[in-house]
Amino acid sequence: MRGKNGVGILVNNDLRELVVEVKRVNDSLMTIKIVVGGYTLNVVSAYAPQVGLNEEVKRSFWEDLDGLVRGIPSTEKLIIGGDFNGHIGRLRGGYADVHGGFSFGDRNGEGTSLLEYAKAFELVIANSCYMKKTEHLITFRSMMAKTRID
Repeated sequence: MRGKNGVGILVNNDLRELVVEVKRVNDSLMTIKIVVGGYTLNVVSAYAPQVGLNEEVKRSFWEDLDGLVRGIPSTEKLIIGGDFNGHIGRLRGGYADVHGGFSFGDRNGEGTSLLEYAKAFELVIANSCYMKKTEHLITFRSMMAKTRID
C-alpha cells in the first residue's frame, strides 16, 4: 500500500500475515488490527491538528478518534501512537493516573486535551512513564526553543 498524507503504520515482515484489518479513517487517523498470540491488538496512528488551527478542525479530530476507539471491543487491546501536537508538561498536575511523571517543559491546551482523552479511556501516556536522557526528551529544537511533542 502506498502512503498518503500524514499517517501510516509500519509492520514487521514477521507480523504482516497476522494483520486482519487495515482501516484508513481520514488523512489524520488510521488503524490496523493484528491477531497475535491469542490477542487482538488494535494499533491506531494519529496526527492531531497543529496549534493555531481553528477549533472546529481540532474538535473534528478528537470526535473521529473518539468514534474509532469506542468502536473497538473491550476484549481487544489498544495502542494509540502518533503526534498529538501537544505538550503534557513535566508536572502531573491532577493526571497521575495517565502521566508517568517523566516529561519536559510546560503543559499547553493540546497537552491537556491529550491527558483528558487518556483519562477518559483509561489510557497512559507511555512516553512519560520512564526516565530518559535530557537529549532524548527534546523532539524539536530551534534557536528560540526546545520542545517535546506528545
